[in-house]
Amino acid sequence: MAHEIPVTQARAEFAELINRVVYGGERVVVTRHGKPLVALVSAADLEFLESADDPSGEEAVRSVSTVREVPSAPGERPRFGIAAHYTGEHRDPSS
Repeated sequence: MAHEIPVTQARAEFAELINRVVYGGERVVVTRHGKPLVALVSAADLEFLESADDPSGEEAVRSVSTVREVPSAPGERPRFGIAAHYTGEHRDPSS
């Protein structure tokens, strides 16, 4: 969990906050009126966060979205009060 500190206090203790982040492994969230403004993280944490934004992770999302549909177990639909059944067919409600 990150340590939160008001912006006015962060200004006064900036050098100490940098040391806490770099050498103490802490993450610091600077706030204004109780709302987060910025976060101080180590360069290693930033590198990790930027690599997580890499679009190569989209392949995993695509593979999950192509998982086939598995039918419900017998008796499951009435047990949970499911009345409708999706057949995969599209009907135009205006016709």
